[in-house]
Amino acid sequence: MYLNTRSMAEVLGKIPSLLFGLLLFALGVVMTINAGIGVSPWTVLSVGLAERLPLTLGQINQVIGLNVIIIGWILGFPPGLATVFNMYFIGYFIDVLFQYNIVPTPEGLLPQILLLLLGVAVIGVASLFYLRVQLGAGPRDGLMVGLVKKLDRPVSHVRGAIELTVLVAGWLLGGPVGLGTLISAVTIGPSVQMAFKMGGFDAKEAEHMDFTELHRHLFQRPIEEQRR
Repeated sequence: MYLNTRSMAEVLGKIPSLLFGLLLFALGVVMTINAGIGVSPWTVLSVGLAERLPLTLGQINQVIGLNVIIIGWILGFPPGLATVFNMYFIGYFIDVLFQYNIVPTPEGLLPQILLLLLGVAVIGVASLFYLRVQLGAGPRDGLMVGLVKKLDRPVSHVRGAIELTVLVAGWLLGGPVGLGTLISAVTIGPSVQMAFKMGGFDAKEAEHMDFTELHRHLFQRPIEEQRR
């Protein structure tokens, strides 16, 4: 089997951006949690489950991510390297950040709102760093795309239904729903869009490689050798 070293070097060169993006994403999540005024739907679910299961918040995030990857794969959206990295490392980094108490817990509504908004901005920048490598979308994106294909419904309807279902489930489990949940819902999309614009990344044109495509990319002979 032929290993294309140039392609391998290209992929390895993307890993630092991927890991940095996932670290930033975890930091943004922890900031929104420590703001103490409510969090995004998926974090509501994670916190709610963490209150009831003998697992850390990061481990809960990993378990949810793994299940979402499997469901998305069943629905026809195969994962990529970044999909698996997303599932594992965001949860790992969340636990590390909480363990070392990196993010302060503010008092007073204004500092809480400011920390939440800063966390949302960090999540936007993080999304740019880990998505621009195009090694696979996040687990939740795979679930959304799979459901869109199966149900033949608009993305906005499917995404809204997923977020609402997750939010209600998390709230019933005791997850923190509040003003921050509304703020997150309104601001995360524009934050990601602004980061993409500043970074010159066009999400619509991006083509993410799943594991099959990655394997083909790494073990394909250069064109000049194929012609010999």
